[in-house]
Amino acid sequence: MEASRRHKQQASSGRSADPRPRGADRQPATIEQPEGPREISDAPWPSELDLRTRLIVSAAAATDIPVRTALASIMFSASLQWGMTPGAWRERGRLRFYAELAQTRDPELVFPKPRDGVAVKPSRPGRLSFRAPGGSVSLLAFDSPYVAANPALLEEYAHHTRNGKAWAQHWRHDDGPRPTLCVIHGFGASPYILNSAFFALPWLYGKGYDVLLYLLPFHGPRRDLLSVINGSGLFAHGPSHFNEAMLQAVHDFRIFLDHLEAGGVSQFGVTGLSLGGYVSALLAAVEPRLQVAVPNAPVTSLPQLIPDYFPANVGVLISSLLHRIPLREAEDSIALHSPLNYRPLLPKDRLMIIGGLGDRLTPPEQTRLLWEHWGHPRLHWYPGNHLLHVNRGAYLREMRRFMSGAGFGA
Repeated sequence: MEASRRHKQQASSGRSADPRPRGADRQPATIEQPEGPREISDAPWPSELDLRTRLIVSAAAATDIPVRTALASIMFSASLQWGMTPGAWRERGRLRFYAELAQTRDPELVFPKPRDGVAVKPSRPGRLSFRAPGGSVSLLAFDSPYVAANPALLEEYAHHTRNGKAWAQHWRHDDGPRPTLCVIHGFGASPYILNSAFFALPWLYGKGYDVLLYLLPFHGPRRDLLSVINGSGLFAHGPSHFNEAMLQAVHDFRIFLDHLEAGGVSQFGVTGLSLGGYVSALLAAVEPRLQVAVPNAPVTSLPQLIPDYFPANVGVLISSLLHRIPLREAEDSIALHSPLNYRPLLPKDRLMIIGGLGDRLTPPEQTRLLWEHWGHPRLHWYPGNHLLHVNRGAYLREMRRFMSGAGFGA
């Protein structure tokens, strides 16, 4: 949260939001250009891009704006629906609970370890799921024992009964268990087949990794029956419910790790895109069993991101005015699950960040905030936008080299 506020102050004063860092204590950074990846000293500046790459970045950024507006419209509709709910007047008092908990900056207190012995049941996946050569694919599910951290939300949050069942798809080699890469999807993009293609998971599976595709709260079969848009339930019930959903995302993920560890898995890595990148970065501060963490085009600071999301920013403003919730108090409450609120448990050489120079859903400033907060770990920039990762193969190969160098897999 403090990093986000410093960034805002710098931007308002007319200075660069990401001043060129000094010192040599940083991991290598690469930037993908048409002729291939090139190592650079730190986060790239426009002068470090050739003309062709700058044109690609500009075109990518322009095509991201309509996508961002569509996503912001979904968020606007959901937040305004909640803002008109009569009972929402209680929200300001509820948010103080999260703000006070966030101020502890204690991940063990904020994210207590789930109870042991949760029964995880396997089942057959759908017909369109990946057919794992030399292995098997199964759906894993369990009844989540998560209860709202805020006592004032115990009953309300429990009413989302479909969200009370956690899901993941597991790809496992027959001669396993092997090092398992856990993948977390972005907002609204939960279908397993989509993430399988986007993250090139068959290729990674072929390189020897087992794979776990984790389903975030309020997505897919976890969304309410009346929720028309996948994932919109995250925002449809106010910021307190969103806070609880992020706490539950970490909680349920750790139960899947418990299950895999009980089955003999000894190495875990995590990656995720956008909101999945946000949760991946958060897990790096919470889960000591992770060998590596690789957030991809991550959301890092929601208070900095939302003001650029028209019309969602209007919905947030209307809701805050209707219920007399100062924006500062809302920001303080969601610091509870911000990756910038906690130090990572993993050392810098086991952290890597992937960012898009033309991304306007999670713009480069979001990546830079996390890069600064993590003490300049390995960083790879691609010239595409949020959905079109130009020359994705380059960063996938670099990601695999990074993971192997960190002792995760072969």
